[in-house]
Amino acid sequence: MNRTRRLLAMGTLCLFALLATDSARACLLAERLRVVAPHLSEAEIQALAHGNMEHEVIPYALGAPENCVGGMADIFPCHQVNLLGFLTLGEIGGGGGTDIWGWTDPVTGSEYALLARTNGMAFVDVTNPTGPVYIGNLPSHTGQDSPWRDVKVYSDHAFVVSDGNSGHGLQVFDLTELRAVASPPVTFSETAHYDEFGSAHNVVVNEDTGFAYAVGSSTCNGGLHMVDISTPTSPSSAGCYSGDGYTHDAQCVIYAGPDFQHVGREICFASNEDTLTIVDVTDKSNPVQLSRSGYAGSGYTHQGWLTEDHRYFVHDDEFDEINSGHTTRTYSWDVTDLDLPLLGGFWDAAGNAIDHNQYIKGAYTYQANYNRGLRILELLDPATASMQEIAFFDTYPEGDNIDSSGAWSVYPFFDSGTLIVSDRSRGLFVLEMIDPDIFEDGFESGDTSAWELEIPLF
Repeated sequence: MNRTRRLLAMGTLCLFALLATDSARACLLAERLRVVAPHLSEAEIQALAHGNMEHEVIPYALGAPENCVGGMADIFPCHQVNLLGFLTLGEIGGGGGTDIWGWTDPVTGSEYALLARTNGMAFVDVTNPTGPVYIGNLPSHTGQDSPWRDVKVYSDHAFVVSDGNSGHGLQVFDLTELRAVASPPVTFSETAHYDEFGSAHNVVVNEDTGFAYAVGSSTCNGGLHMVDISTPTSPSSAGCYSGDGYTHDAQCVIYAGPDFQHVGREICFASNEDTLTIVDVTDKSNPVQLSRSGYAGSGYTHQGWLTEDHRYFVHDDEFDEINSGHTTRTYSWDVTDLDLPLLGGFWDAAGNAIDHNQYIKGAYTYQANYNRGLRILELLDPATASMQEIAFFDTYPEGDNIDSSGAWSVYPFFDSGTLIVSDRSRGLFVLEMIDPDIFEDGFESGDTSAWELEIPLF
């Protein structure tokens, strides 16, 4: 169901907030929390419901790189992760930190952090991770702040959306402009714009096909709004999938897993509030839902990522810690049959935090878990959700609580091994694993052969 119908379903208290998207979203969250978490006080409910709209700015200055020694890197608890560089929110354009992604210049090899903020997009050169340089800012298309701004990259262009920001649409920015900046920082202008939706919660890009998928938008019932970005400066509408309502996040790939019936098809793995929903979007004019799978204890199916062999999907749930009172929980699905995914189980962390975004590289998932910062888990056996935490860097040392301060997202895909983390309250963290090969378990190089199944050939 679309946003208006969801608000209606939650109760009449939200009706008067419909014209103010931020207020509507907070009202929806509060109404849902009253139902699923009756043990919370009204003050706690309001704090959680508005947590994604208000951010605290916590001052911090890094004088020099800080190695993780004795469980600390300066003021930050850590294990096997060093602090190389840091820039405050004030140093990269102000506002609050939201999403983050990365881009490597194919000509110069320079690595850049693309850090979304409540008031714009920051571009930071992290090629020298101990001396990150703020290159400049891309302002919001509407000139308005928003608690949600997300970015992805295709063909040396950034694609930016914003939720709770009517009229924002899809911004396109040519990232090759970054290499020509002689005297940073500068203010950039968008290269192109797509206006067939207004606000959108996130944008998903399949770099193998040249399609973007706006999710949680003001169109398609909140589902997959498909955009052809094969020519980045001329984005065009390609299709719509609205059959399962609101999609919060997704990953779309050319499927190369063990389900032979779907190999070579373009498949989206969507986190749809209370389900993992798998959709074949090969034919943009006729997308087909392959499966819709719920699970016990769901609160808000938030985001997830496939293992590199496309056999497993690992996801997080943003409300289950609130609902059930357990520690940070990571779910693992066996998706060797796309028509019948099976939940292999879940893994509970040793501390309290709401999980937010995670991405898988090799046999590890890199998680941004708000109050507990960056957490790196080794996927020992995704079929049974067997995992272990092998490294961490806590960007929010103030404490581990069930709220939305701290680490929003992480980007682990630079060839250099540099890790970048966006923190809502502090800014940009530039990190490195001390020794990614310390675990003698066969997965040091990202080898996932121990997960192999015998798949019949047809």
